Amino acid sequence: MDDTTRYERLRDRFQNGDIDRRKFLGLIGAAGVAYGVQTPFAKYANAQTVSQVRFDGWGGTVSEAFRKHAFDPYTAKTGITVVDGTFPGGDEYLALVRASKEGEYNIAHLSGVFDYARYYSFGLASALNLDNIPNMKLVMPALTNAFAAVTPDSLSAVPYDYGTTGLAYNRKYISDEEMKEKGAKILIDAAYKGKIGGWSDWRTRIWYGALQTDQDPNNITDIEAVWNAVRAHRDLALKYWASGAELMSLLAEEEIYVTEGWSGRIYALQEQGHDIGYYDPPNGFGWQECLFVLKGSPMAACEELLNFMLDPATSIAVAEGQGYPPALDPTKVDLGSTIPKLPAFDPTGTLSGLTFANPGYWNGNEAEWSETFSRVQRGY
Repeated sequence: MDDTTRYERLRDRFQNGDIDRRKFLGLIGAAGVAYGVQTPFAKYANAQTVSQVRFDGWGGTVSEAFRKHAFDPYTAKTGITVVDGTFPGGDEYLALVRASKEGEYNIAHLSGVFDYARYYSFGLASALNLDNIPNMKLVMPALTNAFAAVTPDSLSAVPYDYGTTGLAYNRKYISDEEMKEKGAKILIDAAYKGKIGGWSDWRTRIWYGALQTDQDPNNITDIEAVWNAVRAHRDLALKYWASGAELMSLLAEEEIYVTEGWSGRIYALQEQGHDIGYYDPPNGFGWQECLFVLKGSPMAACEELLNFMLDPATSIAVAEGQGYPPALDPTKVDLGSTIPKLPAFDPTGTLSGLTFANPGYWNGNEAEWSETFSRVQRGY
């Protein structure tokens, strides 16, 4: 049985209700392990010397969606359980990869073009043969072009989904009209002191500091004004949150009334019945995620898996599970009734309404800005 047939049969089992989404996603990834996509555990899994294989993702509803659409056929095929893990963080995961032997890690679910550029700069990139990934023709050019600008001669990843880090607010306390009037500056509004939250991520804090001081986040001309805004937010906030689960809990329990948040997590709260609004301010933080193939990976097997993951049936199922629109071009693919309702969804496929981080600009300032934020976070 070839890999494509194997993946298609797994998908058929999911669509027929034989396995749930968690098992489906787990089994797709695990099937890749069993049939050529190497992970740190693959050599042991293939030898049947362990009872478990670990998968590390972003946690929460995102990892659940991937698991629900990929990782149980592996268990059914081999008897080895796929154990779901969570990245300790983007920087920490990169450190693990850099410290590993070439070929130990293969496909990484990276966030942002700046991550793509970072992995490339550290010599971790591969070169995909797009002839082996025919479903790439269904992907929005706006997403592919962003990666091609970094590596014009080849691609090391396929775009997979996108979203925004916009403003989330409890409509019981903040109206839609007030949110649109104040925009990003509501996060430094003293009227909500103690009921404001924020992500403990230096890029996000600086991005919103730029919006709060009426500056272009990709061309900041007064960084001291930005740091003052970051400090103002710090002093008004109840706390910084560090994970999507914590973000959702703070809003659901009404510990905070307003914060920036990830569009898919806010959609999940709305689906749970919470009256949480979501607003992308002008120049709001747009981002995309990709499936990045690391140098030293078995390319044919990885390309086969990526092509399957981009298949509309698979991609749509994952998108509905995690709450983030897929990379598929809505002018070429019927995405169904759920995806057009997701926050950040662009029916035009151009993504012209989103602002993405300039990778060269942000990576070039990372060392200084991340260190400064670390000190600001501690009260400096």
